[in-house]
Amino acid sequence: MKTPKRLEPLVDEGLVDEVVRQLMSGKEAEVYVVRCGGHTRCAKVYKEASRRSFRQNVQYTEGRKVKNSRRARAMEKGSRYGRQEQEQAWQSAEVDALHRLAAAGVRVPRPYNYLEGVLLMELVTDDSGNAAPRLNDLVLSEAQAREYHHTLIVQVVRMLCAGIIHGDLSEYNVLVGSEGPVIIDLPQAVDAAGNNSAGAMLERDVDNLTSYFGRFAPGLRTTDYGREIWAIYESGKLHPETTLTGCFERKEKPADVGSLMREIDDVIKEEAARQRYKQALG
Repeated sequence: MKTPKRLEPLVDEGLVDEVVRQLMSGKEAEVYVVRCGGHTRCAKVYKEASRRSFRQNVQYTEGRKVKNSRRARAMEKGSRYGRQEQEQAWQSAEVDALHRLAAAGVRVPRPYNYLEGVLLMELVTDDSGNAAPRLNDLVLSEAQAREYHHTLIVQVVRMLCAGIIHGDLSEYNVLVGSEGPVIIDLPQAVDAAGNNSAGAMLERDVDNLTSYFGRFAPGLRTTDYGREIWAIYESGKLHPETTLTGCFERKEKPADVGSLMREIDDVIKEEAARQRYKQALG
């Protein structure tokens, strides 16, 4: 096929020899099957922010570190340069996450190169060498559902031990290759230690998996792996080989409304004092 304009720099650099076909077009990127020497790989072409249906959100980007202080200030101000840098950071987050997770033994596509908004990575294939299907496209037996669910829970634990939460994990972000499930699509990956919503996102990821696999194996619906995993992580005892039960005892206690209102009142008073001080200086 004709080389798409966004892939021309990779051809010019000798990273891609031929574009075979478009594999898919998603909410954040278009993916092409390409040939690189004697290897068949895929090229993920990130869409511009205005063309993506998945929007960047502080809920995902909170806790991400920007090493360059000038870039950080520009991103905070929202200048044109800052928006460009923010977009670059959004895209490179997936590259960074893939390298970290592959090194941690998590089954994700292996990244090879990243150039001008295009990520060149492993093409996940099935037993016949064809592009692997998404989990959502398969009809599973109960035994398969339980096996894949177990595999992915183990991967979620490995990811968390590497400091990463997917943040948007579901049957649409998993391919089923010749060696089992492979987790994909990580530009919104969450920093587990630096994001205040990390626990909720982990539980949502796990609940999405449980809900999907529960269609084929109803017994999975009674499990509570998300809360169990997060509780062990918060205790500092989580490791890749942690044995899980799928059970979690929820301890409900009445909310201390009085204490919360006192904290809010203190914050309001502090802000009022800060504004009076600024006016006095002005």
